[in-house]
Amino acid sequence: MQDLIEAKNTLSFLKEHGISAKKKYGQNFLIDKRVLDRIIEGAGISGEDTVLEIGPGIGTLTQALCLRAGKVIAVEIDKDMIPLLQENLSGLDNYEIINEDILKLDLKEMFGASSPLREGTDFKNGESIGGLKVVANLPYYITTPIIIELLESGAGFDSITVMVQKEVAERMQAGPGGKDYGALTLLVRYYSEAEVIANVPPNSFIPRPGVDSAVIKLSLLKKPRVETEDPGRLFAIIRAAFSQRRKTLSNALKNDAALKIPREKTEEALETMGLKTDIRGERLSLEEFAELSRLIR
Repeated sequence: MQDLIEAKNTLSFLKEHGISAKKKYGQNFLIDKRVLDRIIEGAGISGEDTVLEIGPGIGTLTQALCLRAGKVIAVEIDKDMIPLLQENLSGLDNYEIINEDILKLDLKEMFGASSPLREGTDFKNGESIGGLKVVANLPYYITTPIIIELLESGAGFDSITVMVQKEVAERMQAGPGGKDYGALTLLVRYYSEAEVIANVPPNSFIPRPGVDSAVIKLSLLKKPRVETEDPGRLFAIIRAAFSQRRKTLSNALKNDAALKIPREKTEEALETMGLKTDIRGERLSLEEFAELSRLIR
């Protein structure tokens, strides 16, 4: 098991096996030990934890996770990476590799108390004593769908610590009214508390991406931040509001093909909330969207 965090070791390994990063999978290999340490420390990995890693590649982060966690489940879509990953994890026995697209897996079924992937994890009253955490250097081209899947899966994750494009991290933490504020912001806020734990320059990777990156930790809440009888309805309204950002909220909801909420009904609800009837969706907080959803139910 060689130390892949050293740039020369990564380059040597890639050359020896005649491989290069595949653009179609958004592959970039981490070579910055300081960043690696921040990911591990920020995620708060302990020997009782089960960790889901997405897109392990050649296994740089996977090695570090295996040395800290009780068990690591590594999901890799690229079949060509599997033998390389196995080679770089030789001598370790607390991991399992799944060659699959993360978006095609039933995460709730995979990580429930009866799942064989959680074998050896201590459970009490149906709940895991050890933590269930996600740690990953996500492929940037499908970051948002993966984040949405992780948050909505119901798998019982304690936290999600991921490397993402810096502008995506900014969207997750944005406040009402800004250009970065949107449906992703509200979904993250509904399920979690977000904190950027590291900013990462392009020279931390081979090959260098054309953008800055950030490591963000989403600490999952015990229950959603706001109460709503119909979360699906709430987020249908949120998505409709941001799909036509330049329109007033009442017009955006009226024009949405699935909702078709009469403009007068939305305006009446906004007046009840003490808001202007010509307000745009980007001005509403999560709590205000929840109240709006309740009023126009």
